[in-house]
Amino acid sequence: MQQARSRIIRAANQNLDLVSFWKEASAALARVVPHYLSPCWFTLDPTTLLVTSHYQAEIPELPPEWLAHEYFTDDFHKIADIARSDRGISTLHEATGGDPSRSIAWNQYMRPFGADQELLLALRTRAGHRWGLLGLYREPDSPLFTSEEMHFLREMAPVLAEGARRGLIIGEATDPEGPEAPGLVILTGNWSVESVTPGTERWLAELPDGDWARGKLPPSVLAVAGRASHLAGGADVPGEVAFARVLSRSGLWIVLHGAVLVGNGDRRIAVIIEPAHPARIMPLLMNTYGLTEREQDITGLILQGYSTTEIASAIVVSAHTVQQHLKNIFDKTGVRSRRELVGQVFFSYYEPRLRDNERRSVTGKPLRGGPMKQSHRHVR
Repeated sequence: MQQARSRIIRAANQNLDLVSFWKEASAALARVVPHYLSPCWFTLDPTTLLVTSHYQAEIPELPPEWLAHEYFTDDFHKIADIARSDRGISTLHEATGGDPSRSIAWNQYMRPFGADQELLLALRTRAGHRWGLLGLYREPDSPLFTSEEMHFLREMAPVLAEGARRGLIIGEATDPEGPEAPGLVILTGNWSVESVTPGTERWLAELPDGDWARGKLPPSVLAVAGRASHLAGGADVPGEVAFARVLSRSGLWIVLHGAVLVGNGDRRIAVIIEPAHPARIMPLLMNTYGLTEREQDITGLILQGYSTTEIASAIVVSAHTVQQHLKNIFDKTGVRSRRELVGQVFFSYYEPRLRDNERRSVTGKPLRGGPMKQSHRHVR
């Protein structure tokens, strides 16, 4: 387990695209947590906990009926429930009281593939941001997942989450989807610029007190790089990611992430620059459905699986007020239930992103996170 831990940490500290990171983590896990087939990796939008990508060697494309079951059907062991849970890890045997045949998914999607056990692990950073989920499976008559194995996985979850986050954001920077795509600056050990990704010049020009046209980096970039260097833990210790939020020249909030890259050569530092958009789905819902700010807040909580009581507590209103907002949301979106709302948002904005990422993983292109703006299909 110590060797696997070191291998995963080294992979998370490198400049890997997401699929390469998943492959390295899969190889490390294979020796310490035996499982059937290869691990099933998902990335999630941390704002909604909806799936944005899927990677599993034997199943390059998720069956449409599985997605319909996940987002339209009530069952045991749903992704959002595990991601929100305090433990962040669960087995289907635990969830069903030792009888997985009570699960629709077990009967329809696990047994046909020869699987009997399912373990789901939320990939959650130490700050609590949920960037993904890991699924491991075992065949009939295999030993149950042990407490030692589950403890190891929980220990590695923050490292896997950081690796996933880096892989996504580096992928978006190296293969930008549009003008809002992140920029990436790689600095050498002596603080000189080794490389920048296309479009980064825009973000460097937006940051105060820099003059990139003459080669002068903004102080905020150097500050984040310095902080990342100070926080670096070494090859066998997970380094923390430095963070800064800066008001740009045009009044836009920009977020900077700094991370040390540990490779075979000299240490380098990656600084990722992106606009602050913690909830990219909300502007899309506002434009499509005309939801108010409060309705957007409630919709976000519904997508994460919050109950009426939990929503009332989170936004400090009565359950009756929440019900009134829900009625307005359903009227505007043309649905009749929470489950329909979740399904409609997923299939309108996230399923296109998932399918695009599945194709990208096969062709060796970097994966992307967040909803896909161009799709406005409504699934009823």
